[in-house]
Amino acid sequence: MRLGFAGTPEFAERILAALIGSRHAVAVVFTQPDRPAGRRRRLMPSPVRVHAEAQGLCVQAPERFHAQERWLSGLDVLVVAAYGLILPPAALAAPTRGCLNVHASLLPRWRGAAPVERAIMAGDAVTGVSIMQMDAGLDTGPVLLRREVDIDAADTGATLTTRLAEVGAAALLECLDRLDDLNAAPQDDARATYAPKLTAADATIDWSRPAIDIERQVRALAGRQPASTHLRGLAGRGNSSNKNGARVPDNEPVRMNVLAASAIPANAPPGELVKHGRGFAVGCGAGVLALETVQLARGKGRPMAAASAANGYPDLFKPGARCDVGA
Repeated sequence: MRLGFAGTPEFAERILAALIGSRHAVAVVFTQPDRPAGRRRRLMPSPVRVHAEAQGLCVQAPERFHAQERWLSGLDVLVVAAYGLILPPAALAAPTRGCLNVHASLLPRWRGAAPVERAIMAGDAVTGVSIMQMDAGLDTGPVLLRREVDIDAADTGATLTTRLAEVGAAALLECLDRLDDLNAAPQDDARATYAPKLTAADATIDWSRPAIDIERQVRALAGRQPASTHLRGLAGRGNSSNKNGARVPDNEPVRMNVLAASAIPANAPPGELVKHGRGFAVGCGAGVLALETVQLARGKGRPMAAASAANGYPDLFKPGARCDVGA
């Protein structure tokens, strides 16, 4: 078949790679425009754009998906995977056999922009991939194929996304090969849940919540916009230096990203640091969260083992020091 493809992040890149390696022909690729990234906020192309251009494919990166029908003319199917832009009705109707979406959840659960992270945060044991015929709604179209994937206790948003992309690529190729035989099953809207786009509020740790919920938050966001808090050392213990070498009050809050952590059964006031082995844990609404890997807005700001951070910044890591509790 003659295909078009629309996608942006690494999840979509893996789907595109599978299509390129298949017997189908990819005629055009749509992706979001280059966006600022990194500390210097340089414009960076999407993973899909980089891969498509390396393969010599025609790439279009419109700000909005309108007036693109000329590129869709003559396509059998437009495949969409984590594109991030809304397709207007004219675009949905342009390919001869419509548009297929590779969605990283078992629809109708977790419709929307962040299904992988929301599944981990919710403590789901199973998620998966759905190949859906697109309609004008938000992930509401009938489903042609589903494949389940277990969520492991150690899964992060990044590791689970990688597994789902592999499963999704295989499911998509199977779906394209069986397109004449598959029956599209309508979704049960009454069972729908939603996975809204992640915001800064999703990354802020609220230590009044149970430790298991915060541990899931940390895993879901690892490798993306990490879960974070502000740590305050104990007052009256002398001043310290910030990342620029300037002296700051010892009780000045320091941003701390929590990149890996474990929920353990113990008790401590929410937000308060307590000793745990060679390192520290933080009290939660229920249980405590043992810090494993952190990143401080101090020094070079690199990720480090929490025990190393405690050794390097004793002004911050002391029993009784506190993290801001509220979300």
